[in-house]
Amino acid sequence: MNPESFQNKPSRETLPGMTGRFLHGEHHSLAYWEGKAGTLLPVHQHMHEQMTYILSGTLEMELDGVKHVLNAHDVLLIPPHTPHGGKVITDCRLIDSFSPVREDYK
Repeated sequence: MNPESFQNKPSRETLPGMTGRFLHGEHHSLAYWEGKAGTLLPVHQHMHEQMTYILSGTLEMELDGVKHVLNAHDVLLIPPHTPHGGKVITDCRLIDSFSPVREDYK
């Protein structure tokens, strides 16, 4: 496999205020997100283990009913089937890793 760049991937708005670019391997997906301040991320859950890494900005995440304020370089592990959602506090950039592959992001 050759190196890939998120910049070469098409950007897709998955909900108002959130755009993503996606890379997929055999067993996991990697997402690069840009979020606009004020964007709401509805509470949801999925079968994937998710790790969220904040590159810049501030994101409030609610994980199983507990709110966490995440800033640059913070990481949050979201276990499978765990309710989570949040709000983009300031414009932010983040990386999500999902396992298994997020077929819905292909």
